[in-house]
Amino acid sequence: MMELTEEIMYQALVEKDSTFEGIFFAAVRTTGIFCRPTCTAKKPKKENVEFYKDTHSAITHGYRPCKICNPLYTSGETPLYILKLLEQINSNTGISINDSDLRKQGIEPHTIRRWFKKQHGMTFHAYQRMLRINMAFKQLQQAERVGQVAFDSGFESLSGFNDSFKNVLGFSPKESKNKRIVNYFRLETPIGPMISCSTDEGICLLEFTDRKMLETEFKDICKRLNASLLLGESKQIIELKSQLKEYFDGKRTSFSILIHPAGTDFQKSVWEELQTIPYGSTRSYKQQAIALKNPKAVRAVAQANGMNKISILIPCHRVIGDDGHLTGYGGGLWRKKWLLNLESEFSNINDETGQQKIIFSFK
Repeated sequence: MMELTEEIMYQALVEKDSTFEGIFFAAVRTTGIFCRPTCTAKKPKKENVEFYKDTHSAITHGYRPCKICNPLYTSGETPLYILKLLEQINSNTGISINDSDLRKQGIEPHTIRRWFKKQHGMTFHAYQRMLRINMAFKQLQQAERVGQVAFDSGFESLSGFNDSFKNVLGFSPKESKNKRIVNYFRLETPIGPMISCSTDEGICLLEFTDRKMLETEFKDICKRLNASLLLGESKQIIELKSQLKEYFDGKRTSFSILIHPAGTDFQKSVWEELQTIPYGSTRSYKQQAIALKNPKAVRAVAQANGMNKISILIPCHRVIGDDGHLTGYGGGLWRKKWLLNLESEFSNINDETGQQKIIFSFK
């Protein structure tokens, strides 16, 4: 059993420790406000602080959100004006919104450019171009004519379409019929934005956008699957969003969506075993190795866990150290704590099952 004490939380508050983001909120009796752990406001005395596990609890106890750190705003959440833009281009990928169009809507182009660079690694105009290429690729795979597809995608010339297509995908439109694509799409969760990737066979990647190895994982997937990465939603990603919402709402304890892991045979065997860990339970790396009938392979199992590219669906967050403490997690240790707390809260599993259970104490 691991307890998150008030001493630990207060120290995290003083140090503005970002690893505790999403784990607790600090409410100050003398001011009547509540903050994130990373709030830059002057730190209160310990005797004036109360800790809550979510914003709802803080509000129901009479506290109001801090205007400096804005705890009601989810990190990575998409602003409303961005959502409206996305709705426009998703409903008609043939249109092209330029800087002048943005200003007419009261939006500064540099603001949009900065947001898309941070969240998608590309400008807004590049994002639009990627969506048009995505639509074009799908049409070409259905044997539609290149000229008509170029026109439908909003390109003014066939040569411009051919150049853009080849720059994005690395092959010409005429070669589309025999090529494979991995769709990737950004989605939001209560613990930050994630990137999902899918093939026709299922979800092949689900990672938080601040994952340090994300670019390396993209390259690895494309190499192993002999495919090109292309921005766009798919039926698998639409289903993923639905099942993830149910999971975060505490209404889903297992996933039925198809997955398509890309890795070595040993890694796949480890990831398959990870999926047998019951919701609300944890195992140690040693227990994982024993379950794989290879008790001496603890280090190799741990490395394979760390190489898992499909977070949550393949629940590597349920593996902990032999001493019951939480070990590293690609999405950040605070997210691992958050996920285990979520599953513990909605699980009927108790300690009599023999499974280890991580519990954090909050008011």
